[in-house]
Amino acid sequence: MRKYSVSRLKIIALILILFITFTLEYSALNLSKTAISNLYWGNTGNDVSAVQTRLRDWGYYNGPIDGFFGVKMWLAVRRFQANNGLNVTGIVDDATKTALGFDIGAASAISGTYQATTSTTISDDVYLLAMLISGEARGEPYIGKVAVGAVVMNRIRSPKFPHTIPGVIFQPGAFSAVDDGQMWIPPSQDSIRAAQDAISGWDPTGGALYYYNAAKVQNFWIFNRPIITQIGNHIFAR
Repeated sequence: MRKYSVSRLKIIALILILFITFTLEYSALNLSKTAISNLYWGNTGNDVSAVQTRLRDWGYYNGPIDGFFGVKMWLAVRRFQANNGLNVTGIVDDATKTALGFDIGAASAISGTYQATTSTTISDDVYLLAMLISGEARGEPYIGKVAVGAVVMNRIRSPKFPHTIPGVIFQPGAFSAVDDGQMWIPPSQDSIRAAQDAISGWDPTGGALYYYNAAKVQNFWIFNRPIITQIGNHIFAR
């Protein structure tokens, strides 16, 4: 009778150990699923989709839930950060995750990276370039808007500059509209169309890498660049 009782206790103890082990593993698994990594421009994956969904539900994001961290999501993150007293970086860091209600106890993997050949990225580049055109060439004729976009595209092809649209636009000190905030105003349809034309290859400038408004120049070194043409108020130079 005693042996039977001891054996039964051992079985019960083993069942309890297995139950506790399963419970701990299940909790850890759930934690890793709900916690998200730091996210920034170009990331893809389920974590990005989760943040997009939260931002959409809270009225900050109106783009597709596609798991791609592009310009629309970046702008939505910046608006959320500004409205909630956070550092406005456009990066979903720990403080931003906490404000969005996500766990920061662990990090799940980000799948994929920025792919310049995807249709999502192309659309994203058009919108980003349109934002710059709108900020830099507001009030210029349509051809002048395309010309500003063409300068960005010419820089991409030059070994002197970064080789992506975001890289050129966000190169420190490259464009005043980035520095003074004019770029963050939603672009007009004309600016979007001008960006598409510039990306498609229309270059009214004849290969310019620089442009300036002579009445507003602050860095006078630009006067040493060889002038190609003038379109609207902008002078375009090599």
